[in-house]
Amino acid sequence: MVPSSWRNYLTKLLPQPSLRKGAGNASRKPVRRIYLFGRHPNPTADYYFEGRFADSPQLPYALVDIRDCDLSTLNPDGALIIICRYASTSVLKWMETNRASIAGVVLFLDDNIPAIITGEDAALSYRLFLYYRALYPLKRLNALLDAVWVSTPTLGNTMTHVAPVVVPPAPPARLWEVSAPREDADDVCIAYHATGVHYSEHLFLHPIIETILARRPQARFEVFAGKDAAKIWRNMDRVIVRSPVSWSEYLDESSRCSIDIMLVPLTPSLVNDCRSPTKRIDVARFGAAGVFSISKAYGGQENAHEILLPYEASVWTESIIELIDDTDLRAKAAAATRAKVAAMQSAASACEIKRLLEL
Repeated sequence: MVPSSWRNYLTKLLPQPSLRKGAGNASRKPVRRIYLFGRHPNPTADYYFEGRFADSPQLPYALVDIRDCDLSTLNPDGALIIICRYASTSVLKWMETNRASIAGVVLFLDDNIPAIITGEDAALSYRLFLYYRALYPLKRLNALLDAVWVSTPTLGNTMTHVAPVVVPPAPPARLWEVSAPREDADDVCIAYHATGVHYSEHLFLHPIIETILARRPQARFEVFAGKDAAKIWRNMDRVIVRSPVSWSEYLDESSRCSIDIMLVPLTPSLVNDCRSPTKRIDVARFGAAGVFSISKAYGGQENAHEILLPYEASVWTESIIELIDDTDLRAKAAAATRAKVAAMQSAASACEIKRLLEL
């Protein structure tokens, strides 16, 4: 295990975004269209940009997949280019060729990617992917960048040298409207839908879920887990272990299913300190009562009716059991999270959009 001080040191040695020489506080020319480059479809594009730009009558908005090598049909004149985490060789070449025509280039980041690479939870294959897709291209991308947008103030504080602009999630209603409620089910479905960088959270939840299932026979548990994390949950009754699915599959499934209690633990770490509260959106879409870690992402116990807990197994165990036993408490918690997610949309105001387009 690498000491945290060394991981922090190694994190600072990795490539960082920087703005091109001469980048100012205004776009190079009027914005006529917006291209969002990324590996589409993905939740970042939907959670942060669809609600801001997709329905704008003034500016055409298009998603462009960076895996498409032929970008010749794109019109660079007045194009605002938003790089959603990753850039490819074909994208970099297209921007370099058309730099005189485009209105500006923005890099959007919603994770502390260097910290994930030097951390302990992500698989080696994913760390290598992040380096070659997100950090290695910076050598060329930095010569084109006019601005950096980030998902949270804490993430922005890791790169103050580029004066990043905070762009919080602003999900459209289709992404958080409640799915059909479960019809008087006899069981209680508890879920943890993790990505591949939450191994520590799986270790935290395992004894909690083991205790809960022993004490409440009507409860069952569903978990998304990668290859390594799945081993933590093997040979457990009333536990369904699922492999992660694509974003499109996940959205389709969550529109047809509902969950009673959804767990959102966050192990204290540099990576998790930079996270934004996007899991609230998933919780709302499933119609679930969320159980969240007290954290920079989700706040503290000042959030009335939401269940926010310190990172202590005994507290999580008793709180989840209380939710299993009390349907009214679950309903209040679910309603509180829906209200939080609905409020996110106000971030996509006309004034805020105008400010973003001016870079």
